Amino acid sequence: MKANTVSKSNPWLYWFAVLTALATLALIGIGGLVTSHEAGMSVPDWPTTYGYNMFLFPINKWLGGIFYEHSHRLLASLVGLMTTILAIWLWLKDSRPWMHWLGVAAFLLVVAQGVLGGLRVTMHMDSLGIYHATIAQLFFVLTCAIALFTSRWWMKLERRPPARREENSADKQAVPEAGAPLRGLVLFTTILIFIQLIIAAAMRHQHAGLAISDFPLAHGKLWPDTSAEAVARYNAQRVSINAENPITAFQIELQMAHRIVALAILILTAMCAWQARGIGAPGTAPARMGNNSEPAETVPGAPIYQRLSLFWLALIVIQVGLGAATIWTNKAADVATAHVLVGALALAVGALWCAIAFRESVAAVCDRRTEDRRLPNPAAIGAQPAMTGNK
Repeated sequence: MKANTVSKSNPWLYWFAVLTALATLALIGIGGLVTSHEAGMSVPDWPTTYGYNMFLFPINKWLGGIFYEHSHRLLASLVGLMTTILAIWLWLKDSRPWMHWLGVAAFLLVVAQGVLGGLRVTMHMDSLGIYHATIAQLFFVLTCAIALFTSRWWMKLERRPPARREENSADKQAVPEAGAPLRGLVLFTTILIFIQLIIAAAMRHQHAGLAISDFPLAHGKLWPDTSAEAVARYNAQRVSINAENPITAFQIELQMAHRIVALAILILTAMCAWQARGIGAPGTAPARMGNNSEPAETVPGAPIYQRLSLFWLALIVIQVGLGAATIWTNKAADVATAHVLVGALALAVGALWCAIAFRESVAAVCDRRTEDRRLPNPAAIGAQPAMTGNK
């Protein structure tokens, strides 16, 4: 099979990939409920459930934290089955070899995720929960990417002929370079969101509740006091008011880092939205550029990148609001879980934007190099008469 084969769109495969991504998002949500309700060890054995086969556990015993933990296991099994089917389907029906390996990667990730979840229970290691949550985010991004790559829109993008360009060198350079700053900004912001989700997972799996109980201040100050005396005072208040576990100075500093990174992400996504206003697509010419007879709005990519930027910014604004609400509601389970879900969506949007942007950039560079190879070399043309004369 040729590596450059363009696959035909398969609507059934596409919608199954979308369904797998949605099931994964639901699984992340139930996982968030497990952590928010402190139900991670409600079922102390694995792969069985209180000695029962996982799939035969009586419904009348799904009580309290068992409901959340057992539901999480069942949905995880379903996602694992769907991922296996998706990987086989891609291998058999998608003509692009790289998509075959994306399916294999998804299968390996879901297996690793299941093993980590089981070890988290059998080894009683809360730290494994951080890796479990991190891989969940990566797996969700991968399922979203597979859904994108199997979509009809992506197939049209792969089959789209190169955009017409002017012959002068300035215009040739403008095509691959016009969106470079925005493309780099989107990539950096996406990486920062991923780092932020790791920080959040570390906070959630320390089971210390809210190390900082107020917002926008932090223990009444712009930067909280983390001395031993101050931390002892915070813990005395926590025990007397909420009977919560004690906190450490490191946990306070970790939450402050989470707030600072959140502010940086908000600023960066706003910058992405601002830059996307006047550009057609990262890696292509600005929206105002195009054929003289072609209106600016018909330049490929202009609307999708502007909508992506606004949707991404809206997600981050909602995420900041949910973060504040998590503190104001004393980490209410539904609010904290919504915070987790919107964070996962924000990461996925950034990752998909990067996939589209860098695909456009690579295509533009390849098109330019192909055209340059087809054009005659001016130096060789100038040297031709001299060579003939020597003969």
